[in-house]
Amino acid sequence: MNRLLTWWQGLFRPAAIPDRLAPLVSEDGTVNSRICGLRDAVRSGWFNQASGELVSGFAITAADVVLDVGCGAGAATLFAARCGAEVIFSDMDADKINQLHQRIRAETRVKATPLVGDTNPLPLPDGHASRVIAMEMLEHVDDPAQVLAELVRVAKPGALLLLTVPDATGEYIQQQLAPASHFQKPNHIHIFTREQFASLVIDAGLVIENRQYYSFYWAMWMCLYWASSPAGEGATLDQIREPYPPLLNEWANTWHQLMQIPEGDKVIEKLNDLMPKSQIIIARKPCLTDYS
Repeated sequence: MNRLLTWWQGLFRPAAIPDRLAPLVSEDGTVNSRICGLRDAVRSGWFNQASGELVSGFAITAADVVLDVGCGAGAATLFAARCGAEVIFSDMDADKINQLHQRIRAETRVKATPLVGDTNPLPLPDGHASRVIAMEMLEHVDDPAQVLAELVRVAKPGALLLLTVPDATGEYIQQQLAPASHFQKPNHIHIFTREQFASLVIDAGLVIENRQYYSFYWAMWMCLYWASSPAGEGATLDQIREPYPPLLNEWANTWHQLMQIPEGDKVIEKLNDLMPKSQIIIARKPCLTDYS
């Protein structure tokens, strides 16, 4: 992946766990946007080490072969490795792949296969992986159906696939706020409505097992970024770095407070349904017995 796409996944992929967590609240009272987003992710069902679920409904065991395409910083791969699974991880960024491979070897004893390149095609045999992860990448590729077909090819019958793309509601709002380059190559060249995303998955021959909607927090954070960026219309994603504009710090603080109150979970659930950052589909590749 190019640097811009890798940054985007690093910030908004719920699997972007940093090596060492910075404090949530700094000495001057500023709430860390990334750590706030990570805590929001955990509350939403991500990274459940006790159950082995990367996200609710997507459990990983030591018996699995896990393929993570467009892996970015690779925390989904690391989660799978820590569950004892064999891991295969791919990305266009060779440096990130090398760093991830070194970390897996240092922390675990699982079989790990690094791949540098895209998914067209994958150098894997048919029916190889029992778990396939493709998060926040289908919106970037020229032919999402072709890429998804390749993921289905390398998945075993009965395999589960975890697929996420940005939700259309937030994307349409950002189209009115972001510079045009944000919706051009190599960034988001497709916007999927919930119906279109489901149709893409079903047309690939998969059975939808679970649908979820995640992170109003990040969807609103991004809208506020475009509004508060000093670069205005010329702002780009690779300019996003700490210290963030005060408006974003205030938003993180507001969300942090919301997570503390008794009714916060109910409010967060409704807002996630209204304008999530990402829509999630967990799908299953049918077995022959499903057709008998």
